[in-house]
Amino acid sequence: MADTRTQIMNRMFLVFGILLLIPAAITLQILRIQLKEGAPLRSLWNAQAIDVIAIPAQRGLILDRKGRELVGNTVSYTVALDPHFPGVSDDDIRRFVRELSKVGRMTSGEYMQRLRSAPPSSRYVVLERNLEAGAVEVLRELGLRAVILEEQYKRRYNYESLASHVIGYVNHELSGMSGLESSYDYYLRGSDGRRQVRRDRSGRIRAYVGAPRKLPRQGYTVISTIDAQVQAIAEDELRKGVERGLAIRGSILIMDPKTGAVKAMASYPSFDPNMPSQSPPENRRNTVIADLIEPGSTFKLVTAAAAVEEGRVSLDEWFDTGSGRRMISGQVMRDHEPLGKISFEEAIRKSSNIATSEVAGRIPSEIFYQYARNFGFGAQTFIDLPGEAAGTLRKPYEWSAVTKPWMSIGYEVQITLIQLAQAYASFANNGVMMRPYVVDRVVDERGRTVHRNRPESVRRTLKTETIAALKPVFESVVSDSGTAGIARIDGFPMAGKTGTAQKFIDGRYRTRYLASFAGFFPADNPRYVCLVMIDEPRLSYYGGFIAGPVFRNVALRLIGLDDQLQMKPGGKKGGETRSQWVVMPELRGMHRNEAAFLLASYNVSHRFNGAGSYVVGQSPQAGDQFLRSNPVSIELASSIQSDTTRISDRHAPVPDVRGLNVRKAVSWLHRYGFEVEIVGSGTIYAQFPAPGQQYRTGQPVTIRGRARELPVILSQRGS
Repeated sequence: MADTRTQIMNRMFLVFGILLLIPAAITLQILRIQLKEGAPLRSLWNAQAIDVIAIPAQRGLILDRKGRELVGNTVSYTVALDPHFPGVSDDDIRRFVRELSKVGRMTSGEYMQRLRSAPPSSRYVVLERNLEAGAVEVLRELGLRAVILEEQYKRRYNYESLASHVIGYVNHELSGMSGLESSYDYYLRGSDGRRQVRRDRSGRIRAYVGAPRKLPRQGYTVISTIDAQVQAIAEDELRKGVERGLAIRGSILIMDPKTGAVKAMASYPSFDPNMPSQSPPENRRNTVIADLIEPGSTFKLVTAAAAVEEGRVSLDEWFDTGSGRRMISGQVMRDHEPLGKISFEEAIRKSSNIATSEVAGRIPSEIFYQYARNFGFGAQTFIDLPGEAAGTLRKPYEWSAVTKPWMSIGYEVQITLIQLAQAYASFANNGVMMRPYVVDRVVDERGRTVHRNRPESVRRTLKTETIAALKPVFESVVSDSGTAGIARIDGFPMAGKTGTAQKFIDGRYRTRYLASFAGFFPADNPRYVCLVMIDEPRLSYYGGFIAGPVFRNVALRLIGLDDQLQMKPGGKKGGETRSQWVVMPELRGMHRNEAAFLLASYNVSHRFNGAGSYVVGQSPQAGDQFLRSNPVSIELASSIQSDTTRISDRHAPVPDVRGLNVRKAVSWLHRYGFEVEIVGSGTIYAQFPAPGQQYRTGQPVTIRGRARELPVILSQRGS
């Protein structure tokens, strides 16, 4: 019995001893790791816990030549909620969604339904996306810790579709996809910075004091040659021309012939680069540089220049065009009407195909081809925009018997509009061709120039004597007896050439046309080259009738914009002297006493209609021409903005100040509690934010003005 008890006790002591040895061994192992391997393991843990995240670089701005911000950046927010955040009650959540419904796109009930339909354990429920900064400030002031606000930076195109084909657009990763956004992407995108952070066991990022960081290099600012005012004029007149001609689309280009700087470039229909996917691909294509066309009679500049410079024709030489039909190598060439016997000068002025092709027959094919090449056809202009086509100009050994006569009038050659504009610019620039460009310079954050495009001459296309001989001929095109008589402005010399070309579709020429006009003004000292092309007009297919008025209206509006453009005194209009005609000033937004005083200074009678102290309507409209003897009708109201709905005490609807002068616009914006940022002067034509949008008071509203198009009425033919 005693032996059995002794055995049991020995076993118990053995077990207890082993149990005591295990913690001792563990303790010894901990001490060994801590003392011997602690430092290497701590370094390994630090390496695994430390991470590097990017600091995004801001994409650079795109400005017009006068510093107007065409493209900038804006921030939007995604609003999410953690419904299980400690200390957040159901009442807090309901109060939050009520406030969110005031600035968001859904009702409070819809937001609550979204929360209820989320998984029970969800700690992140997205309620709203793309919320503006002003609205987010309202939500921040609620102080609800369960709210998660995430920033996303977006590209903002301040003037929407203005110059959209030049500027281009970006994708969701803010990489340039077209236009300047693509060709200058290297400068615009900048380079991201980096900062070191710690990650805890749950993977959450924590910043810490003294963490190394590399700041981003912000994107550079691109300053373009585009003038926003000239661009707006060009787009407006192009749209009117396309609609007037019942056409499917159109293009316009305005450039400085002395430097090659592009002032305006547009295609219509256009697109909004803020929402490029909402427009079809054909509207996003820059037709000025990408589309190939047969130019028609605008190409006669090449034929005339080659013939005169090579001494193959004299301007007073006569040609018998007969009945307006001639068989050439088995194909019939026609004039637009029978012209009979005409001089070569008349052949250009009246656009005779028969006489032009006869002159081309005197020029050796190699020489004619070389002149076409010298004018830039068949090769890229190397404008600093992506997607430029080179065109097609076949070599003489590839020509058929009818190639040269038809090429002399603008067929069997494919060109781009930028090539045609460059050719006419060289003619306007006394025979010196300049490379076209749309960016003046690129500057960094400190305003230092990192890249500059300087005017670059390509070659001399013609002798000065040839220019001197031909310029009066192309001036005569814009005259009563020329094909562009409708484009004429009395007292303002212009030169150019009309064009009408059948379209070659599916292997044959169809009864669809391109109507165009290429020219420059003033003819004696050209400052602008303007090219207009209207695609498939149904009203008429003659370039002078369809494209000519667009050219004329652009020139008229630029006269009012450019102080260096002067018109010589005109004659009479409608039997009345010019002093009896005035331009209706902008009265909308003025106090009735101000309007009365202004009209009195114009020596114009008027009558007020309605009750109130502010002008809300007028007849004639601002900018219209009218006789001083006709009374002006003015509509009055108590205010110019009736919507005073506010989403909070700190927000107000932005009034519509477009059409007002700067002084009056500033006055009204201040009344609503906004600060004002002014770009330009004169009449307000654009504003940001848009009229009626709820905006936080005290924030700046950007208004953009431009000067009156014409300060006085000048005699205008055909108006």
